[in-house]
Amino acid sequence: MSIHVNTDHFWMPFTANRQFKAKPRMLVSASGMHYTTDDGRKILDGTSGLWCVNAGHGHPKIVEAIQKQAATMDYAPAFQMGHPKAFEAASALVSIAPEGLNRIFFCNDGSEAVDSALKIALAYHRVRGDGLRTRLIGRERGYHGVGFGGIAVGGIAGNRKHFGPTLPGVDHLRHPLNIAQNAFSRGLPEHGAELADELEQRMLTLHDPATVAAVIVEPIQGSTGVILPPKGYLQKLRSICDRYGILLIFDEVITGFGRLGAPFAADYFGVVPDMIVAAKGLTNATVPMGAVIVRQDIHDTFMDAAPENTIEFYHGYTYSGHPLASAAAVATIDVYRSEQLFERAADMAPYFEDAAHSLKGLPHVKDVRNLGLVCGIELEGIPGKATARASDVFLKCFWDKGVLIRTTGDIIALSPPLIIEKSQIDQMFGAIAEVLKAQKAVPEFDSATA
Repeated sequence: MSIHVNTDHFWMPFTANRQFKAKPRMLVSASGMHYTTDDGRKILDGTSGLWCVNAGHGHPKIVEAIQKQAATMDYAPAFQMGHPKAFEAASALVSIAPEGLNRIFFCNDGSEAVDSALKIALAYHRVRGDGLRTRLIGRERGYHGVGFGGIAVGGIAGNRKHFGPTLPGVDHLRHPLNIAQNAFSRGLPEHGAELADELEQRMLTLHDPATVAAVIVEPIQGSTGVILPPKGYLQKLRSICDRYGILLIFDEVITGFGRLGAPFAADYFGVVPDMIVAAKGLTNATVPMGAVIVRQDIHDTFMDAAPENTIEFYHGYTYSGHPLASAAAVATIDVYRSEQLFERAADMAPYFEDAAHSLKGLPHVKDVRNLGLVCGIELEGIPGKATARASDVFLKCFWDKGVLIRTTGDIIALSPPLIIEKSQIDQMFGAIAEVLKAQKAVPEFDSATA
């Protein structure tokens, strides 16, 4: 029996509200790899919630830490005051961060972390006497949250078209997706590293390099369909930024905390940026928290430039380093380490890859892209019905197969918790395969049930 809930008053984010409320998909509990729906069905979580529940749902050590902290101290201000858990959380995060990135600025989510990183970049150049550096460079199809800074450097038109002008002086690199040359690549694509040269050959020719403050990219562009960097691409970006004194920011809200079998994509690729934006898996999504992981000399520049007894950086949030979030972060990082979940993800990646590429040759499958425990399955769209094919697969997987997947456009994106078993990988990709095999050339897609 479904639970009756009045759905009128919640304006849902990134959701077709009218369509959802015509036939709600309600999740009422979660444990391990599964959600439970309001009608009692178990749903295999193929998306780590929203790329964030890396250690699985309801981990007892994380739950216990949050409960204990709530009973000890619910809140403490971070402005001119401190509490031990925030400092402990910062040290825990530094313990798994790339060497040299050892100063942590806490906020509440990825969007705030992106805007914080951009502000740090702009202010850093100013306090060191290089105030001409005000330009920011993002990338087409990049997703950097929904703050005005994030949508400015982001490259998704739909996320900003209703909101008027964003930040001035922002430009965008081309994204590196090239299905014609790299379709069905296993791991990193072979072709396309030269696209990074566009930063130097086009951007820095058009814009004086002395005006560019930072370049921000996702190592893997997750939200727009798992776009992987070609071999050598990120290394080229790092080299160009070094050559011109430009800060390189990695948005690792999705790739951080084991998704690629390493603490961060920076570790996996062997490319250390000047800042890492983190969130999601930082607390296993139990309590909202974001962070900017900053190179020490950037932090020290602020400390050295400000007069004594004055605020060095005029930025922050009421909930920066919130006690419950800090406790969750400490416990989550401990779970990652003690249960060797990053190593587990690395060990499981080849099996995941084989399962993903088993979809090659099925009806409507245009491309499969994978790395670590993340996969994008690009489907042939239906003329005049954008997103309909993938939406049909999403609905049938949820209602008929008991599997939660995520779609963006006509691309299926998978990013399961790192605790996934081989049998569950088989179940997830098997469900998608069954739906695709049974799908008509033009699905009878009812938008009212989407």
